Amino acid sequence: MQGKIVKGISGFYYVHVAESGIYECKAKGAFRKENRKPLVGDNVEIAILDSEKKLGNVDEILPRANSLIRPAVANIDMALVIFAATSPEPNLNLLDRFLCMMEYQHVPTTICINKCDLVQQDELDKLKAVYEAAGYPMIFTSVKEKQNIKELQALLHGKTTAVAGPSGVGKSSLVNSLQDGIVMETGGISRKLERGKHTTRHSQIIPLGKESYIMDTPGFSSLDVPGFEKEDLWNCFPEFLPYEPYCKFQGCSHISEPQCGVKEALQEGKIHPVRYENYKLLYEELKNRKKVY
Repeated sequence: MQGKIVKGISGFYYVHVAESGIYECKAKGAFRKENRKPLVGDNVEIAILDSEKKLGNVDEILPRANSLIRPAVANIDMALVIFAATSPEPNLNLLDRFLCMMEYQHVPTTICINKCDLVQQDELDKLKAVYEAAGYPMIFTSVKEKQNIKELQALLHGKTTAVAGPSGVGKSSLVNSLQDGIVMETGGISRKLERGKHTTRHSQIIPLGKESYIMDTPGFSSLDVPGFEKEDLWNCFPEFLPYEPYCKFQGCSHISEPQCGVKEALQEGKIHPVRYENYKLLYEELKNRKKVY
């Protein structure tokens, strides 16, 4: 029987099997010998030990489309980064951290700005100017006003989407609104996986429908990912890429060097200053982190 691991904790893996529900499984010992570990998001083959109690064993991990280091998950089609338009005010430095982590791990990302009913349109336009110019798809939602909820459901359809964002942005309310009337078994899944706690300590997947999943992840705002150095950072700002070939010096940091294509694009208004300032702050952070080791 095939299913998808929707949560893993303390050596137990909770596997969602379409139209059958959640099975509590242990992984076979051979995985440890082979230095393989099942990840949340893995598609797996399971052997049923007790169909009534829904117990089983994970016998095989099916080939992965991708796997991330942080969060440690597999088979992600898209990341949805959720921030609030206000209350709390959007921290764009934190947003750029999320975006850099996904760019570094080659995951397409959509930005969702929630609580749009609480601000004027010009505030939303300012955010659009920063991130649409960088090439990021954006969707503006309000759970209270049900604004763009159906559009968001359509965006997530048929995908496994990692959802991330700071606390207080309405992430839980938004995720709950996406489940409304989609699958009857969601309530049972929620009880078995003990959803509803205030802090997400483990990655877990919420089935929305056939082949549609949302992965709720712990915060991954740290840039402390193995192999991620300051020299990699500019590659994580997509709007820098067209201008890097015009830099005079190979390995240009785009900060202090003369004749820098990225800085020239900034001066010409082709790169938003908010993004460039955050790039400099993150670059310094990575540079100073390296000195500590």
